[in-house]
Order: sequence, then C-alpha cells, then structure tokens
Amino acid sequence: MSAMEHQLNVFKAVAETKNITLASKRLHISQPSVSIQIKGLEQEYGAKLFDRTNKGVTLTRAGEILYEHCSEALSIMQQARERISTLTLDKHRCIKLGATLTIGECILPHIIRHLDESNDSLDFSVKIANTQIVAQDVLENRIHFALVEGPVPMNQALNVETFWHDELALIIPANHPWAKRKSITFEELTKERMITREKGSGTREVMELALIKAGYDPTHLNVIAELGSTEAIKRAVIEGLGVTIISTLTVQQECRLALLKTLPIDGCQLVRPLNVLTNSRGLKTKEDALLIDLLHDTEKLQGVLPFKRIAVGGVEGCS
Repeated sequence: MSAMEHQLNVFKAVAETKNITLASKRLHISQPSVSIQIKGLEQEYGAKLFDRTNKGVTLTRAGEILYEHCSEALSIMQQARERISTLTLDKHRCIKLGATLTIGECILPHIIRHLDESNDSLDFSVKIANTQIVAQDVLENRIHFALVEGPVPMNQALNVETFWHDELALIIPANHPWAKRKSITFEELTKERMITREKGSGTREVMELALIKAGYDPTHLNVIAELGSTEAIKRAVIEGLGVTIISTLTVQQECRLALLKTLPIDGCQLVRPLNVLTNSRGLKTKEDALLIDLLHDTEKLQGVLPFKRIAVGGVEGCS
C-alpha cells in the first residue's frame, strides 16, 4: 500500500468514526500515528480537514470534499493493483473473502471443497470475523466479498444478496423431558434455564428481535449464563446445564449423534438470511465469479451443502 493510500485509509476511518481513538482501534495503529497521517494530509492539501471538539472530530468543508472522493480513489487504486498483479504469469489463482463465524465453520468448508475439486490451482484467503469487520474490509477492498449472517450495515457501496437461510431453534439435550414434544410455548421456556450468546452477538440479536416480533419479551427468559462460544454453549446443553437458542446449522452433527434435539417455539419462527456482500465499485475476478455463481445456483448449492433447506416450521432432518 502506498503512503497516499495509507493516509486516505486513515482519513476515511477518522471521518466515519468521528473519533481518533476509535479510528486507531479500527486500523490497529496508535493514536499518534493517526494524528501524524491526518496532519500530513492537511499539509498536502493546504487545508484543515477536521475540527476538533471535546466529543471527537467533525469534517470541515475541505474534509467533506475529500471524503466525497476518498472511497472511489481507494477503490480505483486497489483495482489497478489487482489488474496489474494478474499480469504475473505464474500468479496463483486466489479467492479473497471474509465470513462470519457460523458460515465460516458450517458452510464455507463445503463450498471450498467443491470448488477445489473442480478447479486446479485455486487458492483461498479467508478472514473470519464479525459482520461489521468483514463488511468494512469489503468496502475498503481488502477482501473481494464476504458471506455474513445477521444484520448488514447500511451503505450504498455494499451490494447485499441473500444466498441461503439459516434458522435458529430451541436446542435441548436428547434426554430432556421435552424431547418427545412437537413444540413448546414461550411461557414454558421462561421456566427453563437458558444459556445464550453474549449481548451484541448476531445470534443473540436475531433471537431477541424474533421473540419481540412474535409478541414475547426476551427479558422474561431465565438466562443463567452468557457464553461467547457456540461450542461452549453446545457442550453446556449436552451436559444438562440448560437449553439454548442457536443456529440449527451448528448442531447438525450433534443431532445426528442423538446428543441434541431442536424444538420449535409456538408462534415464533427464528429465520435469518445469509448474505453475500460485494463492493459495488469493486473488481470481481474470474476466480471470484466461480464462487459467486455457485451461490446464485440454488440447486447446485443444495447439492454441495450436506443439509436441507429450511422447511415450513423448522429444518428438516434435525428434529
């Protein structure tokens, strides 16, 4: 990355966060380094780009003008670099993408295996992180696209397409008293010990929004533990410490081994879209097209993934 690109990336981060400290955390550089880069840009353009306040920073008129062109300039520079790099004759063919945790663990390995078997000399560079991080990487062309679950940041430069649907469900131990039930009521659920993902996680947010939409109050749940790992939650449920609501994609193996069971909640369908994010101004390589085309082909994707699409009232084969 050139010095000018680095300065523009720093400027863009400060403009969007309106805070030097938050920008330094996003970019993983020190606050003094951020200030130095901004000062260098102000000297380059001969104008003050930010007004400093006790609450942070705001763009000056000169800063607003630079910001209008900043994203496009960074995108053009990245596209030029990638086009030039393809001139290297022995360059490996590489798909650069990001994915959120559930997709990265449960869906992406099957997609990569399929593409690897049908294409010679194809490499993958994958970043696993939350939706906010990989979406920002797409916008800044550090990755070409991202596969995400949960709410997507609003940005005109992001193209968002749904390629699959994931369903959250009540997960109980196979030997639970509810194991032979067809469904349970929300009132019954409030009397059971609940283990959830931590506040701020996409899974927790989807669960709470769906319950509210169905007319239920998620604060009535008897939450005894909040864990940041889906694997830890599954283990706790298997050991009989409580029940949980997580993605059915993450419990496929445990259901097949009769360790866990899924159970619908009356009047509440916990479905969320799985989306592919691309940059509307970004460059799509021939290698990227291989994966994007697969995501667009529902029938072929169904053959690649080892689980069935969502049926009305739940996921087939895991109840």
